[in-house]
Amino acid sequence: MMSSSRRDPHVSNSSSQSTMAALRHEFYETDQVVTISIFDRGADPADVSVNFAPRKLSYTHGEKSLVLEPLKGQIDPSASQFTIGKVKVEVRLAKMNAGRWGELVGDSPDREPFVDYLCLGAYLVPTALATSAALSAAPNTTSVKPKKNWEGITTEILGSDKEKTTEEDPNVGGDSTLNTFFQKIFKDADEDTKRAMMKSYQESGGTTLSTNWEEVKKAPVEVKPPSGSEWKKWN
Repeated sequence: MMSSSRRDPHVSNSSSQSTMAALRHEFYETDQVVTISIFDRGADPADVSVNFAPRKLSYTHGEKSLVLEPLKGQIDPSASQFTIGKVKVEVRLAKMNAGRWGELVGDSPDREPFVDYLCLGAYLVPTALATSAALSAAPNTTSVKPKKNWEGITTEILGSDKEKTTEEDPNVGGDSTLNTFFQKIFKDADEDTKRAMMKSYQESGGTTLSTNWEEVKKAPVEVKPPSGSEWKKWN
């Protein structure tokens, strides 16, 4: 952002300033701050007094003083500050409203701060206020991805008597499709599910496939042959 710098034309002509001949000063500004250089060589910090008011700056050092009033725009006294150097005292005035003054003193009224409004139905609401309210009312979309219930999936598919397509029921396509289905389950499952599938399948002789590790780990899995069949262990 470019800043402007100029010599204050009110050095000797303004009746609101006293004994200014010995205190040359210059200023430059941005949209937010006016920086004033008061050339007071060897100023003793113990004897320097700087006072800020919304439309006034006063500087005093012994018998020397500088008063700028009324300032061209309103300042924030709590945010304004100064530093004392060997050659000059630098004063920084924090503007209440962003924008350029053009000069230090003047009777122009303070400009109202720019506020962006948002039209909500028949009402105009400050955009910042509307945005804040919307963020406060927004629901918390953070969620935990639920764990897949592989036990329920296999039970539903293997226990249903309704005729289905191969996409709905891998059994329709025979052993090859069924094996592909179980391979997919095994690939996508977590470690506990994989252990449960391997243990139940091996211990039951291929008659049971469980994904519930908490249940399977407690005891050997029983052989459960299909209805009408008898399990025989080959020697």
